[in-house]
Amino acid sequence: IVFGFAALKPVLISEGVYRELCTPEELEADVEVCYAQDLRMNFFFAVASTTCNVSALPVGTILDRYGPRVCAVIGSFCLAVGSILMGYAFKIPEFDGYIMGNIFLALGGTFVFLPSFSIANAFPMYAGTIVATVTGAFDASAAVFLFYRIIYEATEGRFTPEKFFFAYLVVPAIILVAQVTLMTPDGYKSVPQLEAKYERAEDATRDVHDSDDELSDNEVRKLRAQRREHRESKLAELDKLLGDADFREAREHKEEERHAASGVWGALHGKSAGEQMLSPWFILMTLLTVLQMLRMNFFIATIRTQYEVMLGSEKLSKNINSFFDIALPVGGVAATPFIGMLLDNASTGNMLAVLVALVTLVGFFGSLPFYWAGFVNVIFFVLLRPLYYSAMSDYATKVFGFATFGKIYGTIICLSGLVNLFQPAIDALNYDAFHGNPIPINSFFAILGTVIGIILVVFVQVQGRKVMKQQAKEEAALERRRGVPESIAESEFE
Repeated sequence: IVFGFAALKPVLISEGVYRELCTPEELEADVEVCYAQDLRMNFFFAVASTTCNVSALPVGTILDRYGPRVCAVIGSFCLAVGSILMGYAFKIPEFDGYIMGNIFLALGGTFVFLPSFSIANAFPMYAGTIVATVTGAFDASAAVFLFYRIIYEATEGRFTPEKFFFAYLVVPAIILVAQVTLMTPDGYKSVPQLEAKYERAEDATRDVHDSDDELSDNEVRKLRAQRREHRESKLAELDKLLGDADFREAREHKEEERHAASGVWGALHGKSAGEQMLSPWFILMTLLTVLQMLRMNFFIATIRTQYEVMLGSEKLSKNINSFFDIALPVGGVAATPFIGMLLDNASTGNMLAVLVALVTLVGFFGSLPFYWAGFVNVIFFVLLRPLYYSAMSDYATKVFGFATFGKIYGTIICLSGLVNLFQPAIDALNYDAFHGNPIPINSFFAILGTVIGIILVVFVQVQGRKVMKQQAKEEAALERRRGVPESIAESEFE
């Protein structure tokens, strides 16, 4: 929920959070939000977004080692601690628990979010839909603070933040109860694991045991019949989960088509994580990701103040901010099926070209000081954000492979989080050097992102052709070997 900061920020301002940091001159002028106050609130968000990103690597490690239940329990605890700290921070003015509270909320979110993907393994036939739903829920979580702000304004502030955060304690409680009562302690088997079980269940020789020799013929027949019935019942259960033979064959064929369409599948499969991290495939994607994460979080934290300066109107900037609060969760959910179609059918090079085009458009319209451009910028931004997260994981899977996916993806996200700590410095630079005018910084992000993006797209397109040529050669060599009689093929290796 911490990425709904843009919707929560007006409530923080209304409640006078960090108002004590304002100078006497600013208080006398009755400014809505003063310089130091705005910087501290943006830091409040920057630390939380950094926590989300940096924690992905250790949380992934805990998930792999101890399973989803342990992660969910830790996540519930963190969400509860975060809610309590935030609630008391609003209730007791002398207690500054805002930043620590937001850190725990961010940490709890990561611990709950990452294990949620394992639910897809419970229904392998609908795994794609479930993953898309979980991703959509991640995007929609930004709406939690939006709904609260609407209630806050409708009640004229009577539904205070402390009431909201104490009421929010019901969420970790529900998660904890669901984990203990509904979910399995060790998580669900993945599709490859289920397919391995299916192969074992198909093996009729498992009905015969060595100990059968010690039994009479009648007892052996009965036991083998029982074993066969048990094995066939397992096959029937696995058929319900995985689908019948035709469905599984169609799924494998579709997966092969998806790999072929990517144009880069297997580019660095089989190499160590260290070798992969030294390659341009990793370096270019990491540079682009670090830059875009910093830029996106900077925009989320400062959208209202950006347009106040660019448009010279508090009312117009508030309208754009309100539109953004709604568009961020809605756009993420609405774009999910289209993103899935793009990732499944477009080559990785073309997918990255679409991504870089959006990066450029967001940078361009974000630098235009016009009211209409603000809405266009928001629309492109809410499409870019979910596409970027999805494209990054898809790219890592196709290029680096599943064996090193956790280390590669986790490292990229972790580095992005660490660099995001520079966001307060960018805020200060924006105030001090450019007097609050965001156009120079937005233009810098746009130009640098476009340049790095174009280099990445060209590199992937060129290398993709090389990968496809190499794979075609290997397939041709394999076909030639299949056409050679076995005796001749063996003599070649003698």
